Amino acid sequence: MRKGLRLFAWYRVVPIALMFAVGAVSFVYSYAPAPLFGLLYPLDYEDYITDSSERHTVDPFLVAAVIETESNWNAQAVSSKEAQGLMQLLPETAEDMVKMGLVDGARFDPDELDDPRTNIEFGCAYLSYLIDYFNGSTDRAIAAYNAGLSNVNDWASADTVLHNAITFPETQAYLVRVNNAWARYKELYLDAFLE
Repeated sequence: MRKGLRLFAWYRVVPIALMFAVGAVSFVYSYAPAPLFGLLYPLDYEDYITDSSERHTVDPFLVAAVIETESNWNAQAVSSKEAQGLMQLLPETAEDMVKMGLVDGARFDPDELDDPRTNIEFGCAYLSYLIDYFNGSTDRAIAAYNAGLSNVNDWASADTVLHNAITFPETQAYLVRVNNAWARYKELYLDAFLE
């Protein structure tokens, strides 16, 4: 009887229970029906995303993924570093987009980053700029959106596989989260950005 009790000792049951829980979550995440994922990956501001993503030639599903990851669709979000709005832009970044001629400052005011249309416009311009800067590498652009150009330039020169070269755990997780969300948005909202 004593031997049977040891088999179910807490130090054996807890790891097994944790493995079961992780497996269940993984299974649900992989095979859950689309309506469940619609709750996890909402979509809003389709017209603004379509308009700005076309103007700046950025995949609208990538824009939705960045919004989901950055602010979880909260237009009033402000980070500890003062990044603002849906796409969490710094006012300096928005001003740079106007100075570079990528955004019409008369039409979109860089001081109104809490306005969804304005924020999406500046976010699309910045994302397009990063993708062009990295010669079409969306992974490098996504990482730079989180960690900055100079860090990604350093990482890109250190290793051919960007994810292995990234030294910030937050940026590694960010890259994975945006890519996962990007794939989910393509699956869930295939017709959302068709005209």
